[in-house]
Amino acid sequence: MVVIFNKELHSIFTMTHRTPGNLRGFVQVKMRNLRSGSMFEHRFSSEDKVEKATLEQAEMEYLYDENGESYYFMNTETYEQIFLTKDLLGDAVGYLIPNLKVQVEFFEGNPISVDLPASVELTVVETEPGIKGATVSNVGKPAKMDSGLVVQVPAFINEGEKIRVSTTDGSYQSRA
Repeated sequence: MVVIFNKELHSIFTMTHRTPGNLRGFVQVKMRNLRSGSMFEHRFSSEDKVEKATLEQAEMEYLYDENGESYYFMNTETYEQIFLTKDLLGDAVGYLIPNLKVQVEFFEGNPISVDLPASVELTVVETEPGIKGATVSNVGKPAKMDSGLVVQVPAFINEGEKIRVSTTDGSYQSRA
């Protein structure tokens, strides 16, 4: 959820309702300022009013990046192209591959965040050679993907293979 707090947009990460003993109940929230990126906690009493921000969503397709700073996307309905900065995208940069469809959220016509799919398929471009006979084990090795992301993969994965990577925590899921 995105709310307007102190005249700025904030994204809510966690929310806990507490009613301690003989005191009034309150809501403890952990939120991030979408402009500055700072994360903090705040306690709202039952009388506090918070305005929910109305966001527009658009499905967009990732096209390419320019100098690793500007990332270009195309609206799949209107074919209009926009670019987003590396600062706005944050960790999502490591999961962007050409033709990847993402949801971009807009507030008053300005893009504020990108929602990635649950997993993406990436190609291993650099890793140690696979160990013959290593099927399933908890031993991992670092592997560099075609997007620049480094993921811990099982010992049997070789260069050139496509793997599925979770976008929530950056972990290896399976071969693609």
